[in-house]
Amino acid sequence: MYNQPVVNSNPSGEAVYQMDPAMVEKLHHMKQHIHGICKKHMHRPVRVQTTHGTTFEGYIIHIDDVHLYLNPLPGHVRGFFNPLAAAQQQYAYNNVILPLVLFNLLTIALL
Repeated sequence: MYNQPVVNSNPSGEAVYQMDPAMVEKLHHMKQHIHGICKKHMHRPVRVQTTHGTTFEGYIIHIDDVHLYLNPLPGHVRGFFNPLAAAQQQYAYNNVILPLVLFNLLTIALL
């Protein structure tokens, strides 16, 4: 069943992987740096590119320890067409928020 507990296949408790402490410190410093930049540019239009090459444009509306929350610019949201709402497009509200993981951000540029 899907909701059954996972049986520990490593009963000795030996670590399979452990990050180098210097890398942990570097990642922590990088996260603090990105967090400071994002806080400084809250509610401003930005272009964000991820390490995977995806680009988003929008407003930084929130940031926490793990995510940057971006409200995309009008026309920059990809989604499915809703035929029921098509007649009322002038009343549509852009309420999409994209959570982007801080460690996947490559660039943040002001628009």
